[in-house]
Amino acid sequence: MSETIVLRGVHPYGEAAADIVVRDGVISEVTGAGAGGGDRVIDGTGLIALPGLVDLHTHLREPGREDAETVDTGSQAAALGGFTAVFAMANTFPVADTAGVVEQVWRLGQESGLVDVFPVGAVTVGLGGSQLAELGAMAASAAHVRVFSDDGHCVSDAVLMRRALEYVKAFDGVIAQHAQEPRLTENAQMNEGALSGVLGLTGWPAVAEESIVARDVLLAHHVGSRLHVCHVSTAGSVDIIRWAKARGIDVTAEVTPHHLMLTEDLVRSYDPVYKVNPPLRTADDVAALWDGLADGTIDIVATDHAPHALEDKDCEWGAASFGMLGLQTALSVVVETMHRTGRLDWRGVADRMSVRPARIGRALQHGRDLAVGEPANVALVDADATWIVEPALLASKSHNSPYAGLELPARVEHVLKAGVPTVANGMVVR
Repeated sequence: MSETIVLRGVHPYGEAAADIVVRDGVISEVTGAGAGGGDRVIDGTGLIALPGLVDLHTHLREPGREDAETVDTGSQAAALGGFTAVFAMANTFPVADTAGVVEQVWRLGQESGLVDVFPVGAVTVGLGGSQLAELGAMAASAAHVRVFSDDGHCVSDAVLMRRALEYVKAFDGVIAQHAQEPRLTENAQMNEGALSGVLGLTGWPAVAEESIVARDVLLAHHVGSRLHVCHVSTAGSVDIIRWAKARGIDVTAEVTPHHLMLTEDLVRSYDPVYKVNPPLRTADDVAALWDGLADGTIDIVATDHAPHALEDKDCEWGAASFGMLGLQTALSVVVETMHRTGRLDWRGVADRMSVRPARIGRALQHGRDLAVGEPANVALVDADATWIVEPALLASKSHNSPYAGLELPARVEHVLKAGVPTVANGMVVR
């Protein structure tokens, strides 16, 4: 039996103060005030209570690149960011394209114990884009895979994409597509536009993303399957997804925190910390992403947390790897761009960062309401606090944060996963 924990004086979804009582991993009582004592009482006066966050898109690098991240260090970063569940992408070494590899990742998550780690299975063997991977075997494995993606690579072959969409229908899976037409992005380094010409960097046109999104929503509609669009970055993609949803097509989409906050202008520095796939876009694209997330066209925020070893980022722009950290800063960025601006209230934040991603990934114990009888996955957030991002102090093994030196709002103070504290007073606990 787990201990009884009382979260005293918290504000569920930023609303009226309440005491939340947790017993045996479940919320047993939500009272206006004055709940009895427990084995542990956490003073949550003034703190916002949210369901534990869920990240549908992370790169935990294990197996194969433990120099950049491990499942455990990534789990620490996730817990400190308010997450209780993360999905780990398949571009590991070896690739997570078999039941054996996804079960290895799942077990590493179980051993760490800080968050539930759900492996994402590769769509194609070795991410090669020519042969379907063992989708059924991964779905039937101990990892119970339901999300499949070749993230980092686009499933550009239309026939193969159709077959994948058809296949996953049998077990209620979803294909998460990295929308990038490969021929239109050969050697691409940044967003295509006037600035790429000035900087002398090969441009990455918006249409390279939008053309794949358009094709795939039509394919999903044709076969009656679920499609998820990873890291939407352009206004045109938002328009296409809005059009598809209006016609009843079963498509969902995500936006990253960095695409909500940062623009291509940062590339003027030639600092590879700003090199990311898809690239940082224009201010107009950012505004469209704000609108899309606010009105539900974009369903969720997902970090695309992409740690890299020092040598893969501390080099010239052309040689640097794509990607940036995101787990510990995600909530703060969403608060800054979406909550403080009035685009999302706290229930909206919970919806986009917990409820919907859990639903898309079929993480059934997560993204639940803060109500009696529900699993006690809870994050307590000090919305009034601010903090300075210092990459060297982040829990990740890597330090490639694009927010270095920035002051961000909102700090995660406590996290419970299934009623067990994983973060207390802003520190990881085990």
